[in-house]
Amino acid sequence: MEKFTCTIDEIRAISFFSTSLYLKESVEEVLWDITKNVIHQLGFVDCVIYTMDYDTMQLTQSAAYGIKNPCSHQIYNQIRLNLGEGIVGSIAQSKKPEIIMDTSKDSRYIVDDRNRLSEICVPIMVNNKLFGVIDAEHPDKMFFNEKHLYLLTIIASLCAQKIKELQLKSRKPFKRANQYFKKLEALMHSKKIYRNPYLSLTTTADILGISPCYLSSMVNSILNKSFIDFVNEYRICDVKRNLNAQTFEHYTIVSVGLEAGFNSKSAFYSAFKKHTGLTPLEYKNRHCVMS
Repeated sequence: MEKFTCTIDEIRAISFFSTSLYLKESVEEVLWDITKNVIHQLGFVDCVIYTMDYDTMQLTQSAAYGIKNPCSHQIYNQIRLNLGEGIVGSIAQSKKPEIIMDTSKDSRYIVDDRNRLSEICVPIMVNNKLFGVIDAEHPDKMFFNEKHLYLLTIIASLCAQKIKELQLKSRKPFKRANQYFKKLEALMHSKKIYRNPYLSLTTTADILGISPCYLSSMVNSILNKSFIDFVNEYRICDVKRNLNAQTFEHYTIVSVGLEAGFNSKSAFYSAFKKHTGLTPLEYKNRHCVMS
């Protein structure tokens, strides 16, 4: 990226971001603060930050300012994008910042709340891993320039540094006695929420009243596994119980997997093989013989 000499006002703007982020105590506060200040300090009309969910491989709008943010910490028409989908998904995949001078000529462009003619996207990288994407749009063609890209890249770096600090600070050991973990286990054992094929890190965190980041860290710290592996273990236990059960004798093997909460045959077979070392049919035949 071309090097620029910043004006006094631009230096003050960057300093403002650094000072403002210093006072923030959570990742959520950091993201909302940045979207607001990108508009106030850089003169943009819209700013959204997407965060990457590695369990679903989707990007979710997690903070916004402008028309997308009608009040408080609410996001109008909150959307999710698959990795590689749209301009934001493409930038997340390439991990390279980009300016789109005319979105009407870019086949990747997806209309959000309204059609805008220029866009700028910068990835947020934490420990060389994609955390999310800062995205801004403008109604005029060719609004964004290389100076904007340079400044937004600095802001993304400040954001990444603060997120890294917060993650290190919060990386204290969780215990099984943690009230949220106990509630999570109760939801799995009693409510069997894992049978919901649309269950995700975000929806589970909402049920528990905590952030997705906190939930992911908690499961990883206590069990040393990802949230999706944690959920899939419950689903696989269901499948193991039901493959040779009389109640399910008229079910196909795939139907048993779908009944347990898997949302596709491929997801079911892949997870089952990962956790047992066998295909569902091999497991069924082996345990049928043993019984």
